[in-house]
Amino acid sequence: MIQWPELIVFTVLFLAVTVMGFVAARWQRGDTLEHLDEWGLGGRKFGSWITWFLVGGDLYTAYTFVAVPALLFGAGATGFFALPYTVILYPIVFLPVLRLWSVSRVHGYVTPADFVRGRYGSPTLALLVAITGLVATMPYIALQLVGLEAVLRTMGLNAGGIGGHLPLLIAFVILALYTYQSGLRAPALIAFVKDILIYIVILVAVIYLPAQFGGWEAIFGAAEAKLKTPNPATGAPTGSLLLTANNQLQYITLALGSALALFLYPHSITGVLASRGRDVIKRNMVALPAYSLLLGLLALLGYVAIAAGAKPITNQATGRPDTNTIIPVLFDSQFGSIFAGIAFAAIGIGALVPAAIMSIAAANLWTRNIYKEYLKRDASPAQEAKQAKLASLVVKFGAVLFILAIDPQFSIDLQLIGGVIILQTLPAVAIALYTRWLHRWGLIAGWVAGMALGMYLLYVIPNAAAGRAHFGGSALALDKLSIVGWHPFAGSTVQIYVGFVATVVNLLVAVVVTVALRAAKVAEGDDATHPADYHADEGSARLRPVAEGHGAAPAATTST
Repeated sequence: MIQWPELIVFTVLFLAVTVMGFVAARWQRGDTLEHLDEWGLGGRKFGSWITWFLVGGDLYTAYTFVAVPALLFGAGATGFFALPYTVILYPIVFLPVLRLWSVSRVHGYVTPADFVRGRYGSPTLALLVAITGLVATMPYIALQLVGLEAVLRTMGLNAGGIGGHLPLLIAFVILALYTYQSGLRAPALIAFVKDILIYIVILVAVIYLPAQFGGWEAIFGAAEAKLKTPNPATGAPTGSLLLTANNQLQYITLALGSALALFLYPHSITGVLASRGRDVIKRNMVALPAYSLLLGLLALLGYVAIAAGAKPITNQATGRPDTNTIIPVLFDSQFGSIFAGIAFAAIGIGALVPAAIMSIAAANLWTRNIYKEYLKRDASPAQEAKQAKLASLVVKFGAVLFILAIDPQFSIDLQLIGGVIILQTLPAVAIALYTRWLHRWGLIAGWVAGMALGMYLLYVIPNAAAGRAHFGGSALALDKLSIVGWHPFAGSTVQIYVGFVATVVNLLVAVVVTVALRAAKVAEGDDATHPADYHADEGSARLRPVAEGHGAAPAATTST
């Protein structure tokens, strides 16, 4: 049954941000939007507040809003991995993102693959980084639709099939139109509304709801009793309030791997490059952990849902409960229609902001590192901007097809695969900010090895609860690891994050191949251009020029 009061509130707020999305084309506008710097990076002039809301809206998404508490609802303590990873994230990336901003500002780089192209003079390596970013981003965009769809289901919409998905399709058509017109300025402006709504909703929820269910002691007691219930498919408990001996290593490596991966995603880098200076980035690396505090409070709502007796809505297409609906169901049952409608709008708008940024980042990769590099090397700035706009439309509707064609739960597994995939660009992007010692062919060999191993290990992981023999998650039992027939962990049930294992192998192969190539004195660079070399400290970036046609600017020294 359609919840009309909630739907009306949701629609009013959705229409308000839609108007903002179209108006954003005139906000802080440069001479023209027919340039990738203007359309895809907002003119590179966002200040501290805009950047804080933009990057926060990009990293803390609608999927985060529904999936993190849903993970605690279903599995308990392992769901808290999102908290330590967003705590250790900012100290890890603080210095690297400053360096990346400096070199990108001087050379006009728009994507991480632009940087790799200039750093190593290797279009092949840059192409691999670009394709990796595109493949990893697509399921991430699809997951924003999963969050939006959870809200629509709770309000009585989106029953299934093409007709049932009509509200979702309408929302993304509107998103596609205002992103096409306004570029990165649209999600930057809308992020203000999205984040203010989310802060209000979560703070009210964590103060009001515990008092309704006897306080946190009663809530944790109810969660412990529920998590001890055996899973019918496996006979084991569904989860636990504390980590077990089997999942502690997986928790640590998943948190570390996720922290290393987050700012390798193209959309995260887009938010950084759109800022106007290093001081803006520094302030944001200090202030963004405020979202981590919010995330911790949000996660606890998964236990509150258990105490409230909330039941997830059954997905009619699969016949299984969709745990991603648990937070919308909780709000629907415990709050009045007006506040529930505001909460649903916060989640819905929280899907649109990151989806827009992700599609823009993917479009930038296509335009700069595939279209201009291989299809039209003499493309004008206006042609680049036009190509990026069209690519952003393709990416968005490709994400919609994910939702229409596959089980939403498999979309979640695809995003986990995406994290493993994007981690394989760590040596070429992050480590290259500090040293060019690794040979370009060593990096390519490491990428191939890490990607192949990661995909194989993901393939052999089953999911008995979902009835799948393959691609059942990213937690690998050590028993499945072997080295040329040697099984050092035979019989072990301790789990580890696949992305961590694949990245270690990637690095080892890159180092071994580099040592061999340097011993053989194999030349670096596969064109006549010397790769960019630079030092970026305390605001300076001194670079050698790179090849024309790759967004390069003349060699320069800047201080910001």
